[in-house]
Amino acid sequence: MSDDEEEDEPAVELGDRTPVEGAPLARISSRLFWPKEKSEIDRLEGDSVIRTPDGPRELSAVLEEVDETYFQRHQEFERHVRAVIGTGPVPTADE
Repeated sequence: MSDDEEEDEPAVELGDRTPVEGAPLARISSRLFWPKEKSEIDRLEGDSVIRTPDGPRELSAVLEEVDETYFQRHQEFERHVRAVIGTGPVPTADE
């Protein structure tokens, strides 16, 4: 970077932020230590709202639809949850 360039401006134009309701699933799973039982996940994070392609959902409601009761690793947990909620674009929040 040369001395005469403005250092306060970002190198890439970022655009406006669009709000999205709920937390990413990866954020929830990163707060936990593995392995973990489904009931323990529900106790610790069940009231957390996660982002889904169908809009925000409470993790507790999603866990009710998961058949697995024990997860060795966070990847296994996320795979089972995504099997329930699906994958795809997440709708933006209504302002």
